[in-house]
Amino acid sequence: MGAYDDKGVVVIVEAEVNPTEDEGKVAEAITAMTGSGAFRRVKQGNRLFLVQEGSAQLLIQFRALLRRERILDAARRIMLHNVEGNRLMFWINKQVATVGHISFCRPEGESPLGPISFTAITPDPNSFIEWLATRTVDGIPVDELCPSGSRRYAHSGRPTKD
Repeated sequence: MGAYDDKGVVVIVEAEVNPTEDEGKVAEAITAMTGSGAFRRVKQGNRLFLVQEGSAQLLIQFRALLRRERILDAARRIMLHNVEGNRLMFWINKQVATVGHISFCRPEGESPLGPISFTAITPDPNSFIEWLATRTVDGIPVDELCPSGSRRYAHSGRPTKD
């Protein structure tokens, strides 16, 4: 479960490290979202950014967090609204990410220390969003429903509690 044919998909996750912030804490916030601790430090003038770049596999932990937090439908709406051509962008509140939770925000103004920025360049943004934040039926991700649509998880065969 969770595999995605990420041929041609490039994912970039980045966050600015403000002068008042501990670089390690910013790294922890990003790692909480991606599960990866591999960063590039990028300086742009006086500004320092921590950047991760990879395939769709970089977002497997984020995908699981969306499911754990039960915010797939909201995430899907936000993502569909932020597609331009072959590019999907969204932003997560950096402070909330430090405690392992997801709170979407705007690129400026809603996260006092700045957001964590996610960019996915993909030949098929809608298919990518379907994988990352699939639709739900009665709160159950459609890719976990049995083919009959019953309230059984496809991967376990066990009925869910109503």
